[in-house]
Amino acid sequence: VQLQASGGGLVQDGGSLRLSCKVPERIFGILDVAWFRQAPGKEREFVGAIDWSGLSTYFTNSVRGRFTISRDVASNTMYLQMNSLNPQDTGIYYCAAADGLYASRWSKARIQSEYKYWGQGTLVTVSS
Repeated sequence: VQLQASGGGLVQDGGSLRLSCKVPERIFGILDVAWFRQAPGKEREFVGAIDWSGLSTYFTNSVRGRFTISRDVASNTMYLQMNSLNPQDTGIYYCAAADGLYASRWSKARIQSEYKYWGQGTLVTVSS
């Protein structure tokens, strides 16, 4: 089972970009899904997540208010809408799925070993 991330590209400082994550039907609506990113030379970090029902989201402080997560049930796709991008948002963005993130009140969201399934990543470059 693999998720498929797409939508990355080059965008200017202050611009917007929307990433997509195709989630396999067998886990869509069952597992919580999150976005991580890895900047050049840095470790991969948690960005945000949406719970299995699509009703609750959670974000890291650096993107809260700029990024949103939504989903389309008909296509089993999760979206990461990124606004007011800055060069610090540059990196490879990954989507991943895990069980029990929302149930843990998101305390498990940042723990990468909790995630059972991962996508291949999509590169986002924000130019200054």
